[in-house]
Amino acid sequence: MNDEIFRVKFWGTRGSVSVSGPEFRRYGGSTACVEVQCGKHKLIFDAGSGVRQAGEGISREGSDQVDIFFTHCHYDHIIGLPYFMPMYNPMMNVRLWSGHLAGVMTTREMVKQFMRPPWFPVDPDICKASLGFRDFRSGDVLEPYEGIKIRTESLNHPGGCIGYRIEWAGRVLALVYDTEHEAGKLDPAVMRLIEGADLVVYDCTYTEDEMPRRFGYGHSTWQHGVLLAEAGKIGKLALFHHAPSRTDDELDEFERLSKERFAGAFSARDFQEIEL
Repeated sequence: MNDEIFRVKFWGTRGSVSVSGPEFRRYGGSTACVEVQCGKHKLIFDAGSGVRQAGEGISREGSDQVDIFFTHCHYDHIIGLPYFMPMYNPMMNVRLWSGHLAGVMTTREMVKQFMRPPWFPVDPDICKASLGFRDFRSGDVLEPYEGIKIRTESLNHPGGCIGYRIEWAGRVLALVYDTEHEAGKLDPAVMRLIEGADLVVYDCTYTEDEMPRRFGYGHSTWQHGVLLAEAGKIGKLALFHHAPSRTDDELDEFERLSKERFAGAFSARDFQEIEL
C-alpha cells in the first residue's frame, strides 16, 4: 500500500432522505457518507445510509481500525450507523467523534439516544467491537493518527454542524456541507476550511432561485459553491448533498453549468473515487 495515498470515496451523496428509482440510478440514492483513506488509515465522515456498504467494504479488506466523524446528528447523517458491520466484529476498533453538541451531549450519549429501543431493537452494548467515543469542540485541531491533521469549524445549520479540513501528506480535503450561506457574503469559517484545498465537498442542495423559499433550512447552492471555489483558489469542487427530488438529468445539468464557471466542478455520485 502507498503510505501517502489520499483517496476519497463517496458512499452516499444524497441529503435529507434516501431515494430510489430509475431517475436516480447514475448518482445514487444513499445519504451522506464519505470515506477518506490517508495511507493505511480509514476515516469515515458521517453515517448516513451509505455507511452500510462502506462497512461491508472495510470488512472485506480486513481492516481492524476505523474512525467515524459526525458533522451532526440529523437522521440523514446517522441512519446507517446501526448497520455498520465493523461495530459487531470483535476484532475491530471503532472510534466515533463529534463536536457539534459540545457541552450539551457527548458522542456516547448521542449514539445511545439514537441506537436503542423503541427506535432500534438493541443498544450499542450489543456491539462486539472495541468502541471509543471522542468529544471535541468547534475550532479544535484533531490528530487521530500521526501526520493527519483535521481542522474543525462551526457551520450555519439548525442544531449545529461541523465542517472538516483534512490535511495529509501535503494535500487538503475540505468537507463543508449542511451549511447555509448569506447572499453576497463569504463565510469566514468556510473560507478557513477551504483555502487552497485540493478538493472541497460542498453543500449544493438548492439553486439560488430556490433559496428564498428555503431560508433557514441550513443548505446552500452550486452557484455559491462556485464563488467559494474561485475565492478559495481550490482544485476541485464536488457538488454534494443532493436534494432527494433531484434527478440524474438535473444533476448532469448542474455539473454542466458549474463547469462553465469553474472547470474543476462536478456532481458527486455514489461509489465515485477520487485520488488527491
